[in-house]
Amino acid sequence: MRPPRALAAAVLVLVASGDALTQGPVRRVTTVAAFREYPSYFHLQNVLVHGEFIESGTQIVLRGGERDVPVVLNDATATPGLVEVRGQLIDVGRLEPGDARLAGYPPAREFDPWPRPGEELGLHVTNVTAAQLATSPSVRALALQPWRFEGQKVTIVGQFRGRNLFGDLPSAPAKSRYDFVLRSADAAVWVTELRPRGRDFELSVDARVDTGRWLQVSGTVSLERGLVTVTGTALAATEAPEAPQVEEEAPPPAPPAEPGEIVFSSPTEGEVDVPAVSRVRVQFSRGINPASLTDRVRVAYVGAAPGGDGLPPPRFTFAYDAATRALEIRFATPLEAFRTVHVELLDGIRTFDGAPVRPWTLTFSVAGN
Repeated sequence: MRPPRALAAAVLVLVASGDALTQGPVRRVTTVAAFREYPSYFHLQNVLVHGEFIESGTQIVLRGGERDVPVVLNDATATPGLVEVRGQLIDVGRLEPGDARLAGYPPAREFDPWPRPGEELGLHVTNVTAAQLATSPSVRALALQPWRFEGQKVTIVGQFRGRNLFGDLPSAPAKSRYDFVLRSADAAVWVTELRPRGRDFELSVDARVDTGRWLQVSGTVSLERGLVTVTGTALAATEAPEAPQVEEEAPPPAPPAEPGEIVFSSPTEGEVDVPAVSRVRVQFSRGINPASLTDRVRVAYVGAAPGGDGLPPPRFTFAYDAATRALEIRFATPLEAFRTVHVELLDGIRTFDGAPVRPWTLTFSVAGN
């Protein structure tokens, strides 16, 4: 018994698009020019680009072709010469001020006013390797170094992807009603002004069922508005080439954990006439790892005692309440009258997820008897 026609078509669609369902994190093989033209498409995306690191004022930027993008190198090195860079693109204007994903973004300054989407871009680099100038045309070579082939006639092989049916590219050139995407491995380009048909086949640019076919396309390369296109002159059906090994893309680096800080204290900074039997209460902005408080809480009297003798620091204990994110310091005996007390939380205290807590101090004066 033959399956219903609709079911057969559905099975073909799943087979044709199976690569999209089984792949790991998506990586966009692209150019710096495409970043500038389509920042909303590449925002927070895993990307791979070719270019050279150069100094531009106080910044280091990646230059690809004639366009630049500032970079945050993290643990990578700005290797000289042509490089292949993997990272995550950040469109600053699409995030809120203080977002942890902006850590290290150049230039190190406050924006006033905050940039609009698309105005300020940054590439957070995760890996840098040496790259070679492309010498023979392929879909990947065109996608990464279109300036090497612009205006040249080329022949490339790739998988038919219809009218960008899988979102491989950020926009369409709108050259003709038959424009289609050709993809190979992790890269894609547009083919324009060439109907996808030949001997014994005709493909629809709007049907996913046709996207399993492989084509050999000849035409002239151009780069317009950040889109790499091949103005087609001839095509033929072909077999899929032996799949090259493509290194799996690691997921984007997790944003750094938000630092913790003190949001409230009692007594308050500089308070006077604090009762000698008071306790000190400190509240954190985030939950704290209690073990990190050990040996990092200090209390001392400030200045010399009347008569010139110094006083030993007050003896105290402390307890942390996770429910209220509060630290309470209790003194073994009443504090000395008319003395100034200095409380210090040292560097090394951590939040529950390992982020640092900024060191903090409090100074207050004790009331008389």
